Amino acid sequence: MTPLDSKEELVRLLGDLYSMELQALAQMRSAPDLADDQRISADFRMHCAETEIHADLVRGRLEAHGGSPSTIKDAVMRLGGKGMLLFAKLQTETPGRLVTHAYSYEAMEWAAYAALARLAELAGDPATVDTADHIQSEERAMMERLERAFDTVEHLAHAEVRPDAMADHLGKHLAEAHAFEVQSEELLRKAVELAGSEETRQVYIDHLEETRAQKADVEARLHELNTDVSWIQDAALRLGAFNWSAFFRMQKDTPAKLAVFTYAVEHLEIGAYELLARTARRAGDSETASLCRRILDQERSTARRIASSISAAVEATLAEAR
Repeated sequence: MTPLDSKEELVRLLGDLYSMELQALAQMRSAPDLADDQRISADFRMHCAETEIHADLVRGRLEAHGGSPSTIKDAVMRLGGKGMLLFAKLQTETPGRLVTHAYSYEAMEWAAYAALARLAELAGDPATVDTADHIQSEERAMMERLERAFDTVEHLAHAEVRPDAMADHLGKHLAEAHAFEVQSEELLRKAVELAGSEETRQVYIDHLEETRAQKADVEARLHELNTDVSWIQDAALRLGAFNWSAFFRMQKDTPAKLAVFTYAVEHLEIGAYELLARTARRAGDSETASLCRRILDQERSTARRIASSISAAVEATLAEAR
């Protein structure tokens, strides 16, 4: 592809990223008051300041490519209903959900800037490559800070729970993990069809098989623990707004955006299983903790493979745009 061929896609992605930064900024401004921990609150405040700078940097690159105020406004409106912002609708009434949600959103931004860097490289725009690399490094640093918060938020959730009540808490969290697996299976089935590149398609095919096995293992564990069926139903209903099919209905999908979204979903699951593993250990359930660790190894491996395939997904996006 020539720089001319890729410029239109570059401007479109810059617009979407500017919108994403505005959404992230809205979340970062409210997150410190919801964290219930001074260190986590401080992390959110620091990243809020970084996010303000990110938004300005992206807007600057968008304007450098001729993006007018109306172009920017259109970008904000265009992304407002997209599946990526399903993340913004996740309830944040507990520190654990807040951190898991923020972790997945940071992962989405990290992957989006990886896509931007590759697209800018193909477009012959080194200034945008430098901007993408800088922001990407700060998104990764925030992800690492949030990973360090998993112990804290699990403690906040369960430190005061009586030992005889921990089994109920574990069952409810395990039911939520099952609901995530059901949703992820739906996403991956569709992703296989829309992958664009053979490299990315194979990642989705392999993880679809793993996801089906994970769902079966979690379901079996729920039955072994005699989990109340209503909890499983309630978990599925709570995730109703997180229906991945909405992502495909609300926008013109591209292989690059799909890779960014699936990368974020993998980290949503990683966060959920990190907290579940800690809950299982507190409840004295070594079998569930072991299951979580096995699934986490698979989720992290898939996330690494998706990250490695982002360049191929960008190139497939450009090929489809011809």
